[in-house]
Amino acid sequence: MDYTPFLVTFKLACLTTLILFVIGIPIAYFIAFSKWRGKAILESIMMLPIVLPPTVLGFYFIFFLGPKSGVGKFFEDTFGHSLAFSFQGILLGSVIYCLPFMLTPIINGFRSIPKNLIESTKLLNKSKVNALWNVFIPFIKKGILNGILLTFAHTIGEFGLVLMIGGKMEETNVASVVIYDEMNAMNYDVVHRYALILLIISFILIFCLNLLTRKSTRSDIA
Repeated sequence: MDYTPFLVTFKLACLTTLILFVIGIPIAYFIAFSKWRGKAILESIMMLPIVLPPTVLGFYFIFFLGPKSGVGKFFEDTFGHSLAFSFQGILLGSVIYCLPFMLTPIINGFRSIPKNLIESTKLLNKSKVNALWNVFIPFIKKGILNGILLTFAHTIGEFGLVLMIGGKMEETNVASVVIYDEMNAMNYDVVHRYALILLIISFILIFCLNLLTRKSTRSDIA
C-alpha cells in the first residue's frame, strides 16, 4: 500500500488550515465589526463555496488561473509552471473552497462577544490590535478551534475540486482521488484500506469537534 497520497492529503490539509487561520481571523473580524454597507455582499461571496458544486469552482479556477489566462501566464513565466495541475494550484483552490468553514465559526464567535466587553476595551483605550489579541481572541478560542477542525476535516475529504485542478499528477494525487481510481479499477481491497483510514481520521476529527461543542454548550449553561 502506497502511503504517498496520505502525505499529500495531510500536507494539503495542514497548509490550507494554516493559511486560512492566518487570514481568517482578520477577515472575520472585519465582517463581524465593520459598518461598511457592502460587507453583506462580501460575506455572501465568501460563503459561496458552501453551496456551489466543487466542479463549478474548479471550472472557474481553470478559466481565470489556467495556462491560457493572464494570471496563469504570469505565474508560469515567473515560476516556470502553471497553477493548474500543480500542488500550488490545488492549495489555492482548497483555500478558496474551505474559506467559509474557517470563517463561519470565527465570525459567530466575534458576534457573540458581549457589548459590555467591547465597550470596556474602548474605555480602557485599548487599540484594535491590542483588544483583538488580548481580549477577543481568547474569548472566541473555541470558535477558532471549531474553524480549524472543520477546515482540516473538509480538506481531507476534498475530491472534485482537487481532481479538476490537479488532475492525477504525483504531487496532487490525494487519497480521495486514489480511492476513485482504484474503485474504477475494481481494486476493492486497496479501496477498503484507503477508505478505512480516511474514515477513522474523519471520525476522530468529528468526535473532537463534538466534544468541543458539548463543552462550549455546558459552559454557556453554567
